[in-house]
Amino acid sequence: MRPLTPRLPVRPRLQPADLGLQLADHDESALFGWFLACFLAGKRIRQGVALRTWAVIYRDHGCRTAAQLGARSHGQLVRWLGEGGYRRYDQSTATLLRQFCDTLQQQYGGGILGVRAASSDRAGFERRLLAFGGVGPVTLRIFMEAAAPVLFGQAPG
Repeated sequence: MRPLTPRLPVRPRLQPADLGLQLADHDESALFGWFLACFLAGKRIRQGVALRTWAVIYRDHGCRTAAQLGARSHGQLVRWLGEGGYRRYDQSTATLLRQFCDTLQQQYGGGILGVRAASSDRAGFERRLLAFGGVGPVTLRIFMEAAAPVLFGQAPG
């Protein structure tokens, strides 16, 4: 008799269209929004909570750029993370989001397109993103699956 192997539900891959975003190589707001969603979804948290939290920050509170998000206090970010149900890591995530936004503004002209402009190639771009606190391989993979064709004219690989 064969041992039973439980079937785990397959989590559908998150796509920008799921959030109403259409990525374009000149649209910083959509790229930032997509990165924010990937950042939140890349954590050990249910995808529904991550997406609800993204909607609170990006849609409800209108933080569509690093400058807009970075201008919010740590307390505001913690409250918004809580509104979305992102309570377990709310303090650390708020800190990482502020650091990410500050670095984008100080080193890359305020956005994802600035990171692209500072990178000689895709590998350099990916190294720069991975250097941000809280950005790991999962966040990078989710982001690049949709963003690579827009930013580099190629499918991820």
